[in-house]
Amino acid sequence: MEVAKISSKGQITIPVSVRNALKLKAGDKIVILEENGRFYFENPAMLAFKRAEEAFSGEAERAGFASEEEMQDYMKGIRKEVRGY
Repeated sequence: MEVAKISSKGQITIPVSVRNALKLKAGDKIVILEENGRFYFENPAMLAFKRAEEAFSGEAERAGFASEEEMQDYMKGIRKEVRGY
């Protein structure tokens, strides 16, 4: 658990251990999420990646691909077709 103090302007300093865990650096933005009355911070880029990953989860199997290699071979074929070679 980490503790942060709120300044008179409503600002907080995020402890180094939390910044490191979220892979945040100076100038980065954070997302503050609320879930069941609890608030937590997320790195927006990591949150977007997680949501995209969840959205695509299982789609390859539903499309009929038996393996990741099979899907990659299919994509290589499409790239060749688009490029004309």
